[in-house]
Amino acid sequence: MSATPLKFEQLGLIGCGLMGGSFALAMKKAGLVKRVVGYSKSPSTTERARQMGVIDVEAPSALLAVSGADLVLVAVPVSASEATFKAIRHLVNQHTLVMDVGSTKREVVDAARRVLKDQVGVFVPAHPIAGKELAGVEHADADLYQGRQVILTPIERTLTAQLEKAQQVWTALGCHVKQMSPEAHDAAYAAVSHLPHLIAFALMNAIHGQKQGPEFLSLAGPGFRDFTRIAASDPSVWRDILVSNREELLAQSKHFQRALHALEVAITTGDPDKLESLIDNASSTRAHWRMTAIKPQS
Repeated sequence: MSATPLKFEQLGLIGCGLMGGSFALAMKKAGLVKRVVGYSKSPSTTERARQMGVIDVEAPSALLAVSGADLVLVAVPVSASEATFKAIRHLVNQHTLVMDVGSTKREVVDAARRVLKDQVGVFVPAHPIAGKELAGVEHADADLYQGRQVILTPIERTLTAQLEKAQQVWTALGCHVKQMSPEAHDAAYAAVSHLPHLIAFALMNAIHGQKQGPEFLSLAGPGFRDFTRIAASDPSVWRDILVSNREELLAQSKHFQRALHALEVAITTGDPDKLESLIDNASSTRAHWRMTAIKPQS
């Protein structure tokens, strides 16, 4: 793989929101693309992206955003992936690099296989571990991906040349690139991302559903703020993620329920030694993870 980053003639950006907009700005900042043509379902979003300099040209359709593009980024909700692939497939060729930024991978990969068929090798599924609670192109940030991990999930038909290009792109944007299978990705992120969001949503709903909920919330401190930060995430985005990865998520939920039940039993039976042991195990695991997570992963 060449050490020199590629220079793309045109980025076809489908979905000019936070993730797609930040990618376009990052590509421009790094000098990796000459022109960005963007399309969003909402014309006002596309217009705003052009006004902000996120894109250079507004496209009236996803297909026209891809016309002439040697790099395509699909930055739409996971549930819209298949429809997007159908919209662009006639202009995808062996020289195009197509990537996405979805938080689940197996469903997106299956959609790409069904729709792109013989051209599926040009698609390199990607999941940048980055984001904000605030959605929309207004919050796009050229440095959003800097120093972040990006998971690539190639399949058996992924072209080596396209995979290498994808690695070069994300590396040039300051990311730490890692590869794994779509199945392994979804299992892992069900545990460390999707379940935590589910728990945060449930906790906020549980408090909100109580008569004294507003009073309780008025007394919450920094720990509660940090723990529930992700509950403010975009509802439509997370609806799609949780449904898309439901099998792995529900499996992780069962693990969580067993762990919670063990703590409840220790509290109910008044067993301080058992309770301390369970807390110590959690504390030690968290401390060990923090020490290993300090080092950037490549």
